[in-house]
Amino acid sequence: MFHLTSSGSFRKTEKILSDLSTDHVYDVLDAYGAEGVSLLSSATPIRTGETAHSWGYEVTHSADRHTLSWYNTHEHNGVNIAIIIQYGHGTGTGGYVEGIDYINPTLRPLFDKIVDDIWRQVING
Repeated sequence: MFHLTSSGSFRKTEKILSDLSTDHVYDVLDAYGAEGVSLLSSATPIRTGETAHSWGYEVTHSADRHTLSWYNTHEHNGVNIAIIIQYGHGTGTGGYVEGIDYINPTLRPLFDKIVDDIWRQVING
């Protein structure tokens, strides 16, 4: 036979769960979206500057998900220029231009900052 005894309360746990359910923890996503746009604009290789100045972000909320997305609207002939800078592309003469990984290294520290900030809000209220 097992016997389990508990003392104290679950106030801290209940507060964390309550805070997560109210969504106010995610209010910081707009600020981080704007920060990401600034970082991406600064990190984008510049020939004309059009790609660097075409970054934007969107925050969406649904019942069980909060999403922060960055996008770039600069296209040429239906091709997103930010993507071909990142991943590379073939040329019209049979050559290949290698991509430059500028998006991932730029956003990785921001992702860490977002996670730390949201976790700190959850823990500290």
